[in-house]
Amino acid sequence: MLKPHSLRAHLTAATPELRRDPDKLSVFVRDGRLVAAGAESLSFEYRYALNVVVLDYAGQADAIMVPLLAWLRANQVEILENPALRDKSVRFEVEYLNKETVDISIEVDLTEAVVVSPGEDPTAPDSAKRYTVAPAAEPAREGALAAAEHWEAWSSGELLAEWRFPATEP
Repeated sequence: MLKPHSLRAHLTAATPELRRDPDKLSVFVRDGRLVAAGAESLSFEYRYALNVVVLDYAGQADAIMVPLLAWLRANQVEILENPALRDKSVRFEVEYLNKETVDISIEVDLTEAVVVSPGEDPTAPDSAKRYTVAPAAEPAREGALAAAEHWEAWSSGELLAEWRFPATEP
């Protein structure tokens, strides 16, 4: 599974408070399922809820949520484009610890396809089977970035978050 690490790295890089103290951010996979068809292929899909927890956070929630939405746009765009998914795929809870800090728990429903294809090993005996396992690329979408971009989120003159998106491969 690649998306938990990717989202953690993105939020940590984008949010000043998390850059200063990355240990405030924890990531957990919950309700994981492995979905495979009964076809000849061993390809499958991970389906899970990713729980992102930010502890003792003194910044604005928007500094977490805006980069999260930008990451979803690049990595799980169907959540934003499909009205049925949009309404239920991102959930959050906030616990107010005191007048300055909160704990934020965000849960996002994610999927990751994995392609398992037969490979060849000329040194293996005839009875051995070899497979190549690789994550499937996210589906191409219209409007994908042709060139790298630098994004910033501002509120009341304060920089909340900033990040870079690489160009998508054609």
